[in-house]
Amino acid sequence: MAKKPEEIFSEITSDFNKVFGDDLISIILYGSGAGDDYIPGKSDLNFLVVLSEEGINNLEWAIDVVSRWRKKKVATPLFMTKSYIDSSLDSYPIEFLNMKRSYVTVFGEDVLKKLSFEPGLLRLQCERELKGKILHLREGLLETEGKEKRIRDLIKISLTAFISIFKALLYLKEVEIPSGRREVIKSVAGEFGIDPGIFLKCTDIKEDIGRFSPSEIKEIFKAYLMEVRRLSVIVDKLIVTTQGCRGV
Repeated sequence: MAKKPEEIFSEITSDFNKVFGDDLISIILYGSGAGDDYIPGKSDLNFLVVLSEEGINNLEWAIDVVSRWRKKKVATPLFMTKSYIDSSLDSYPIEFLNMKRSYVTVFGEDVLKKLSFEPGLLRLQCERELKGKILHLREGLLETEGKEKRIRDLIKISLTAFISIFKALLYLKEVEIPSGRREVIKSVAGEFGIDPGIFLKCTDIKEDIGRFSPSEIKEIFKAYLMEVRRLSVIVDKLIVTTQGCRGV
């Protein structure tokens, strides 16, 4: 694992260049690895690899390279074409918005720079994701069989997705999006009138710094689910225009 992501830029670029040659359009590092809070050994190294249409049709060429980098703790990259990105902004605006917020162009064309997001579609995905996560949390709770460790794990896994949704909601409100997880929670709570305390306790659980009894964990989860439901109702009624959010 590299102490700094840029230490591997030259090598990973060389590897994908050898595989794809002129079919390699760009390599982009995105997410926590592209930010100031990168932690070696903990932060993920996520890459977007943009290929030509011919390159994407021969993706099997990259199997060995991807396998080799996975052994070095680099996540399997996302492979896309420029046309796929352009045609997916209406379907996955949250994902591309969060990708654009924190990235470094390692090689080639900066395909994220000019991306723009239609507020109505972004709001719709936020609503859809929140409602989908409610169903997931309900199902997940039943599958935990009430065991504390499994409820903790459910909170840890789900919270990451909510932070991405929160960032998209702040974008709709035309509010500056903080870099830290806790700051994002506090900002969303202030803008949408939800209880930050529950999500901050879930953050403690995710970061393994909270001391909670089994009964407390169950109560936190129950409040967590209720607060997500409340936010989904608020987002369902959110009014947006082509310029952004204009009220609830």
